[in-house]
Amino acid sequence: MDQSRRLLVKAMSLGACLAPASGLISCSQGSVSASDSDWIKADQIRSKIIRPQFADRQILITEHGAISGGEFDCTLAIDKAIKSCHALGGGKVVVPAGTYKCGPIHLLSNVNLHLEKDSVIEFITDPSHYLPEVLTRWEGLELMGYSPLIYAYQQKNIAITGAGTLDGMADEQHWWPWKGKHSHQHWDLIPGQDQKPARQKLMQDAENAVPVSQRSYGDGAYLRPPFIQPYACENVLIEGITIKNSPFWLVNPVLCQHVTVKGVSFLSHGPNSDGCDPESCNYVLIEDCIFNTGDDCIAIKSGRNADGRRIATPCQNIVIANCTMMDGHGGVVIGSEISGGVRNVYVENCRMSSENLERAIRIKTNSVRGGVIENIRIRNIEVGTVINAVVINFFYEEGDAGRFDPIVRDISIDNLVCQNVLDKAFYLQGFERAPITDIHIANSQFIHTKNQSIVSQVKRLSFDNVQINGQVTTAKSIQLNT
Repeated sequence: MDQSRRLLVKAMSLGACLAPASGLISCSQGSVSASDSDWIKADQIRSKIIRPQFADRQILITEHGAISGGEFDCTLAIDKAIKSCHALGGGKVVVPAGTYKCGPIHLLSNVNLHLEKDSVIEFITDPSHYLPEVLTRWEGLELMGYSPLIYAYQQKNIAITGAGTLDGMADEQHWWPWKGKHSHQHWDLIPGQDQKPARQKLMQDAENAVPVSQRSYGDGAYLRPPFIQPYACENVLIEGITIKNSPFWLVNPVLCQHVTVKGVSFLSHGPNSDGCDPESCNYVLIEDCIFNTGDDCIAIKSGRNADGRRIATPCQNIVIANCTMMDGHGGVVIGSEISGGVRNVYVENCRMSSENLERAIRIKTNSVRGGVIENIRIRNIEVGTVINAVVINFFYEEGDAGRFDPIVRDISIDNLVCQNVLDKAFYLQGFERAPITDIHIANSQFIHTKNQSIVSQVKRLSFDNVQINGQVTTAKSIQLNT
C-alpha cells in the first residue's frame, strides 16, 4: 500500500475516534447559527466554478524523448510535449508509469498534464535549472525569481490530474536549509545559503514601490520556489495527484479565476510547507484533500503589506469541504499575507487530528498587514487532538507596529466538535481601537480542554449551545474568566 493510500485509510479511521460521546452534539445535525441562505450561497459558488475542458487528444511524454528511470533529464521532452499539445488545440500530456527526472514545467492553455498510476516526476534540485527568472509571488510579494516547479502565466484551461506523484525532492541538503534554523522541523544553514538578507531586501523593495521588473531575486537570493503556482490563470484544475517534499508552499494559485483542487494528497514537512494557499483568487473549491504538512494545511491569502494594498485584490468566494488535516500549523487558516482582504469563505465537513496540529481554525494578521476579513462560515468540523481550537490574533509577527488596523467581522462557526484540546478552546485577541466583531459560535463541544481560553477586545461575541469541559459556556462567562 503506497503512502498516500495509507494516509487515506488513516484519515477514514479518524471517524471512529472523533465520534462524539453519547448526548453530545454530532456533526450530522443541522446548522443553527449559519442561516440556510449562507450555504445556498456556498452551493452557488460551487456551481459557478468553471472546470477546464480538454480536447480528446493524448500525447505521451515518451513520444517526445522522455525516458523513465530517474536518471535522464526529461525537461526538454516534457516541454516539447506540452507545446505540441497546445499547438494542436490541447488535450492530455500523459506521464506513463515510471520515474522521470526534470526541471521546471511550464503549462500552456488547454493542456492537462496527466500522471498515470505509478508515475513519478522527480524535480531536479539544482537551482540553476529554475532560471531564467519569472514573475512570481513569494510570501505575498511580487518579484522576478526562480520559476516554480510547475508554473503557468496568463493561461486558460489548464490541469494537473491523475493518480501519480510529484516529488520536489527537497530535503535536509536541498532547498530546505535556505530557511535556516527556525524550529525543530527546520535545518541548519548551509554556509553562504541564507534567504534572510534577500527576504528583508524584498520587503523593503515592496515598501519603497520598486517596480517589480527591477526586483531580481534569482541566483544568489536563496528564496525557495513554490511547487505549483498558476499565476493570473483561468479555469485551473488540480486533481487526484500526490505532492510531496516541496521546497516551499505546495499549491499557490495567484490572481486566478475558477480554481478546483480536488482529491489531492499534500505531504511535505519542510519549512513553509503550506499545503494549499489560494492568493487573491476568485471562485475556488478545495475538496476531498488530505493534508500532512510542516506549515498551514490551507492558508487563504491576498498579498503582503504595501504590495497587497497596491494590487488590492481580495481572495473571495471559496468553498472548502470534506478535507482531512493531520500535522500542520493550522487546519484552515486566513492570513497572514492578507492585506488585500478575504471574504465569502465557506468551510464544512472537515476532519482534523494530530498532536502536531497547532490550531484548527486560525486568522492571523496585524497592523502592518491590515486587511478586511469578513463573511466566514464554518460548520460540521470534527477535531480529535489539536493544540488550540479557534485562534484569531491581531498581534501576529510584527504585532501592533503599523497603521493599517485589520478588520475581522461576521464569522460564524456551527457544530465544531473537539475531543482533546491540548491548550485553549479560544484564543481571540483584537485591538481596543479595532476589536474583532460579530463572532457567533453555536452547537459546539470542546470535550477536554487543558487551559482557560483568552478572549480580549471582541465586540458582539455570542455563544449558543456551547460546552467546554462539559460546562455550558456563554460569551459573558468566557470573557469574565479570561
